[in-house]
Amino acid sequence: MHTNQYGPESAPPVLLLHGGGVAGWMWQSLRRSLESRHRVIVPDLPGHGESSSEEYISHSATVNALADLVLQRVGSPVAVIGFSLGAQLSIGLAAQHTPLVSRVMVVSAQAKPMALSGLTLGILCLSAPLARRSWFARLQARQLFIPPELMEQYIDSSAGITKATLTAAVGDNLRFALPENWSRFPGQALVMVGQRERRRMRDSAAAIHAALPGSDLEVVDGCGHGIPLQRPEWFNARVSAWLSQE
Repeated sequence: MHTNQYGPESAPPVLLLHGGGVAGWMWQSLRRSLESRHRVIVPDLPGHGESSSEEYISHSATVNALADLVLQRVGSPVAVIGFSLGAQLSIGLAAQHTPLVSRVMVVSAQAKPMALSGLTLGILCLSAPLARRSWFARLQARQLFIPPELMEQYIDSSAGITKATLTAAVGDNLRFALPENWSRFPGQALVMVGQRERRRMRDSAAAIHAALPGSDLEVVDGCGHGIPLQRPEWFNARVSAWLSQE
Protein backbone atom coordinates (compact mmCIF):
# COMPACT_ATOMS: atom_id res chain seq x y z
CA MET A 1 0.00 0.00 0.00
CA HIS A 2 1.59 3.25 -1.13
CA THR A 3 2.01 5.55 1.89
CA ASN A 4 3.32 9.07 2.32
CA GLN A 5 4.53 10.46 5.63
CA TYR A 6 4.94 14.06 6.72
CA GLY A 7 6.17 15.84 9.82
CA PRO A 8 8.65 14.86 12.57
CA GLU A 9 8.91 11.12 13.29
CA SER A 10 8.96 11.88 17.01
CA ALA A 11 5.65 13.80 16.89
CA PRO A 12 2.26 12.28 17.81
CA PRO A 13 1.12 10.11 14.87
CA VAL A 14 -2.09 10.69 12.89
CA LEU A 15 -3.40 8.29 10.24
CA LEU A 16 -5.63 9.81 7.52
CA LEU A 17 -7.92 7.46 5.57
CA HIS A 18 -9.49 8.83 2.40
CA GLY A 19 -12.84 8.05 0.83
CA GLY A 20 -13.69 5.87 -2.15
CA GLY A 21 -12.91 7.23 -5.59
CA VAL A 22 -10.27 9.64 -4.32
CA ALA A 23 -6.84 9.08 -2.75
CA GLY A 24 -4.52 10.45 -0.09
CA TRP A 25 -4.31 13.76 -1.95
CA MET A 26 -7.76 14.68 -0.58
CA TRP A 27 -6.06 15.39 2.77
CA GLN A 28 -3.65 17.98 1.35
CA SER A 29 -5.10 20.91 3.29
CA LEU A 30 -5.44 19.03 6.58
CA ARG A 31 -2.02 17.45 6.22
CA ARG A 32 -0.37 20.82 5.72
CA SER A 33 -2.11 22.20 8.79
CA LEU A 34 -0.94 19.28 10.97
CA GLU A 35 2.54 18.37 9.78
CA SER A 36 4.43 20.90 11.91
CA ARG A 37 3.08 19.31 15.11
CA HIS A 38 2.19 15.75 14.11
CA ARG A 39 3.59 12.79 12.25
CA VAL A 40 1.00 12.51 9.48
CA ILE A 41 0.62 9.15 7.73
CA VAL A 42 -1.37 9.19 4.49
CA PRO A 43 -1.89 5.91 2.61
CA ASP A 44 -3.49 5.46 -0.78
CA LEU A 45 -5.91 2.62 -0.06
CA PRO A 46 -5.70 -0.47 -2.31
CA GLY A 47 -7.10 0.21 -5.77
CA HIS A 48 -6.80 3.98 -5.37
CA GLY A 49 -4.24 6.57 -6.42
CA GLU A 50 -0.65 5.30 -6.25
CA SER A 51 -2.01 1.95 -5.01
CA SER A 52 -4.25 1.45 -8.08
CA SER A 53 -2.23 -1.59 -9.21
CA GLU A 54 -3.24 -3.36 -5.98
CA GLU A 55 -6.90 -4.39 -6.23
CA TYR A 56 -9.23 -3.64 -3.33
CA ILE A 57 -10.18 -7.04 -1.90
CA SER A 58 -12.41 -6.25 1.07
CA HIS A 59 -12.82 -3.98 4.08
CA SER A 60 -11.49 -6.77 6.29
CA ALA A 61 -8.32 -7.23 4.24
CA THR A 62 -7.74 -3.49 4.14
CA VAL A 63 -8.21 -3.08 7.89
CA ASN A 64 -5.63 -5.82 8.46
CA ALA A 65 -3.24 -4.15 6.01
CA LEU A 66 -3.68 -0.84 7.84
CA ALA A 67 -2.95 -2.57 11.15
CA ASP A 68 0.26 -3.95 9.66
CA LEU A 69 1.12 -0.47 8.39
CA VAL A 70 0.75 1.02 11.88
CA LEU A 71 2.79 -1.78 13.46
CA GLN A 72 5.61 -1.58 10.92
CA ARG A 73 5.79 2.17 10.27
CA VAL A 74 4.79 3.60 13.66
CA GLY A 75 4.89 0.98 16.38
CA SER A 76 2.63 2.95 18.74
CA PRO A 77 -1.08 3.87 18.88
CA VAL A 78 -2.25 6.41 16.30
CA ALA A 79 -5.09 8.89 16.07
CA VAL A 80 -7.21 7.88 13.07
CA ILE A 81 -9.32 10.20 10.93
CA GLY A 82 -11.42 8.58 8.22
CA PHE A 83 -13.81 9.95 5.62
CA SER A 84 -16.66 7.93 4.02
CA LEU A 85 -15.07 4.61 2.96
CA GLY A 86 -12.10 5.55 5.14
CA ALA A 87 -14.48 6.24 8.03
CA GLN A 88 -15.83 2.70 7.84
CA LEU A 89 -12.26 1.41 7.85
CA SER A 90 -11.42 3.62 10.84
CA ILE A 91 -14.29 2.01 12.76
CA GLY A 92 -13.02 -1.43 11.79
CA LEU A 93 -9.47 -0.60 12.82
CA ALA A 94 -10.57 0.81 16.19
CA ALA A 95 -12.85 -2.16 16.86
CA GLN A 96 -10.63 -5.00 15.64
CA HIS A 97 -7.15 -3.63 16.42
CA THR A 98 -7.98 -1.53 19.45
CA PRO A 99 -4.44 -1.32 20.94
CA LEU A 100 -3.25 0.41 17.75
CA VAL A 101 -5.78 3.29 17.92
CA SER A 102 -5.60 6.05 20.52
CA ARG A 103 -8.63 7.98 19.24
CA VAL A 104 -10.81 8.00 16.14
CA MET A 105 -12.74 10.58 14.12
CA VAL A 106 -15.45 9.07 11.91
CA VAL A 107 -16.55 11.48 9.17
CA SER A 108 -19.58 10.62 7.00
CA ALA A 109 -19.69 6.84 7.45
CA GLN A 110 -22.64 4.78 6.27
CA ALA A 111 -23.43 2.14 8.88
CA LYS A 112 -26.89 0.95 7.84
CA PRO A 113 -26.67 -1.84 5.24
CA MET A 114 -28.74 -1.24 2.11
CA ALA A 115 -31.47 -3.81 1.40
CA LEU A 116 -30.98 -3.54 -2.38
CA SER A 117 -27.19 -3.31 -2.32
CA GLY A 118 -26.85 -5.85 -5.14
CA LEU A 119 -29.02 -3.83 -7.48
CA THR A 120 -27.28 -0.57 -6.58
CA LEU A 121 -23.88 -2.16 -7.08
CA GLY A 122 -24.92 -3.54 -10.47
CA ILE A 123 -25.97 -0.09 -11.65
CA LEU A 124 -22.67 1.40 -10.46
CA CYS A 125 -20.67 -1.26 -12.27
CA LEU A 126 -22.53 -0.58 -15.50
CA SER A 127 -21.61 3.08 -15.20
CA ALA A 128 -17.97 2.35 -14.26
CA PRO A 129 -16.57 3.07 -17.76
CA LEU A 130 -17.92 6.62 -17.47
CA ALA A 131 -15.45 7.29 -14.65
CA ARG A 132 -12.72 7.41 -17.28
CA ARG A 133 -14.46 10.29 -19.00
CA SER A 134 -13.31 13.69 -17.82
CA TRP A 135 -16.76 15.28 -18.11
CA PHE A 136 -18.36 12.57 -15.96
CA ALA A 137 -15.60 12.75 -13.33
CA ARG A 138 -16.11 16.51 -13.10
CA LEU A 139 -19.82 16.00 -12.46
CA GLN A 140 -19.05 13.48 -9.71
CA ALA A 141 -16.46 15.84 -8.23
CA ARG A 142 -19.16 18.35 -7.43
CA GLN A 143 -20.75 15.91 -5.00
CA LEU A 144 -17.50 15.71 -3.04
CA PHE A 145 -16.70 19.43 -3.29
CA ILE A 146 -13.37 18.76 -4.99
CA PRO A 147 -11.59 22.15 -5.24
CA PRO A 148 -10.20 23.30 -8.61
CA GLU A 149 -6.59 22.78 -7.54
CA LEU A 150 -7.26 19.08 -6.91
CA MET A 151 -9.52 18.44 -9.92
CA GLU A 152 -6.86 16.84 -12.15
CA GLN A 153 -5.82 14.50 -9.36
CA TYR A 154 -9.44 13.50 -8.88
CA ILE A 155 -9.87 12.82 -12.58
CA ASP A 156 -6.71 10.69 -12.63
CA SER A 157 -7.76 8.77 -9.51
CA SER A 158 -11.24 8.18 -10.86
CA ALA A 159 -9.90 6.87 -14.16
CA GLY A 160 -7.52 4.49 -12.37
CA ILE A 161 -10.18 2.60 -10.41
CA THR A 162 -10.85 -0.82 -11.91
CA LYS A 163 -14.17 -2.61 -12.03
CA ALA A 164 -12.86 -5.19 -9.56
CA THR A 165 -11.91 -2.50 -7.03
CA LEU A 166 -15.21 -0.69 -7.55
CA THR A 167 -17.20 -3.89 -7.00
CA ALA A 168 -15.30 -4.87 -3.84
CA ALA A 169 -15.03 -1.44 -2.22
CA VAL A 170 -18.55 -0.23 -2.98
CA GLY A 171 -20.03 -3.64 -2.20
CA ASP A 172 -18.52 -3.70 1.28
CA ASN A 173 -19.44 -0.03 1.71
CA LEU A 174 -23.11 -0.70 1.00
CA ARG A 175 -23.19 -3.80 3.21
CA PHE A 176 -21.23 -2.26 6.09
CA ALA A 177 -22.56 -2.88 9.60
CA LEU A 178 -20.98 -1.87 12.89
CA PRO A 179 -18.60 -4.51 14.28
CA GLU A 180 -19.55 -5.81 17.69
CA ASN A 181 -16.33 -4.62 19.34
CA TRP A 182 -17.00 -1.00 18.34
CA SER A 183 -19.11 -0.59 21.48
CA ARG A 184 -16.04 -1.40 23.60
CA PHE A 185 -13.54 1.01 22.04
CA PRO A 186 -12.01 2.83 25.05
CA GLY A 187 -10.47 5.86 23.33
CA GLN A 188 -11.99 9.18 22.37
CA ALA A 189 -14.34 9.00 19.39
CA LEU A 190 -15.95 11.81 17.43
CA VAL A 191 -18.66 10.98 14.88
CA MET A 192 -19.26 13.72 12.32
CA VAL A 193 -21.90 14.10 9.59
CA GLY A 194 -23.08 16.93 7.39
CA GLN A 195 -26.51 18.38 8.15
CA ARG A 196 -27.34 18.23 4.42
CA GLU A 197 -26.25 14.65 3.87
CA ARG A 198 -28.74 11.94 2.93
CA ARG A 199 -31.04 10.69 5.68
CA ARG A 200 -29.30 7.30 5.68
CA MET A 201 -25.99 9.00 6.43
CA ARG A 202 -27.43 11.07 9.26
CA ASP A 203 -29.16 8.00 10.71
CA SER A 204 -25.89 6.09 10.40
CA ALA A 205 -24.02 8.76 12.35
CA ALA A 206 -26.62 8.58 15.10
CA ALA A 207 -26.32 4.79 15.21
CA ILE A 208 -22.51 4.86 15.35
CA HIS A 209 -22.68 7.34 18.22
CA ALA A 210 -25.38 5.40 20.08
CA ALA A 211 -23.40 2.16 19.82
CA LEU A 212 -20.35 3.63 21.58
CA PRO A 213 -21.05 5.12 25.01
CA GLY A 214 -18.95 8.19 25.59
CA SER A 215 -18.51 9.08 21.93
CA ASP A 216 -19.42 12.54 20.63
CA LEU A 217 -21.74 13.28 17.71
CA GLU A 218 -21.35 16.45 15.66
CA VAL A 219 -23.76 17.48 12.89
CA VAL A 220 -22.08 20.12 10.76
CA ASP A 221 -24.54 22.78 9.70
CA GLY A 222 -24.78 23.50 5.97
CA CYS A 223 -22.49 20.65 4.88
CA GLY A 224 -23.14 17.75 2.54
CA HIS A 225 -21.06 14.64 1.92
CA GLY A 226 -17.58 16.07 1.74
CA ILE A 227 -16.97 18.08 4.91
CA PRO A 228 -13.12 18.02 4.76
CA LEU A 229 -13.18 19.48 1.24
CA GLN A 230 -16.28 21.64 1.54
CA ARG A 231 -15.11 23.53 4.63
CA PRO A 232 -11.36 22.86 4.86
CA GLU A 233 -10.37 25.76 7.12
CA TRP A 234 -13.11 24.96 9.63
CA PHE A 235 -12.36 21.22 9.45
CA ASN A 236 -8.62 21.72 9.93
CA ALA A 237 -9.22 23.83 13.03
CA ARG A 238 -11.72 21.31 14.37
CA VAL A 239 -9.27 18.43 13.92
CA SER A 240 -6.47 20.37 15.63
CA ALA A 241 -8.73 21.14 18.60
CA TRP A 242 -9.85 17.50 18.80
CA LEU A 243 -6.29 16.18 18.69
CA SER A 244 -5.30 18.49 21.53
CA GLN A 245 -8.09 17.31 23.85
CA GLU A 246 -7.00 15.25 26.83
